Amino acid sequence: MIVSYGEVLGLAVCLFFMGMICVATRRNLIMILIGVEIMLNASGIAFVGAALRWRSLDGQAFVLFLMAVAAAEVAVGLALIVYAHRHTGTINGDKYNLMKG
Repeated sequence: MIVSYGEVLGLAVCLFFMGMICVATRRNLIMILIGVEIMLNASGIAFVGAALRWRSLDGQAFVLFLMAVAAAEVAVGLALIVYAHRHTGTINGDKYNLMKG
């Protein structure tokens, strides 16, 4: 079964908007982090789809870089959430103004 390039881009757009809605409407910092990960995965799907469409490995190589950035983002994001939770006792996104300069 062959999937068309338009269907791949449609899936990527749907996932990206789902992640964007998750980031915009949630108060829980863990859910916001998951929304950002969904958006990064959607861009990865779009890059792989483009690489398959134009028969080039550039998009797939960029996805490897994107996965490394996503892993680093999760590590730093979870470390910040744990640090902030220890000082405030909550992971509600509205309560965090302690990182102001």
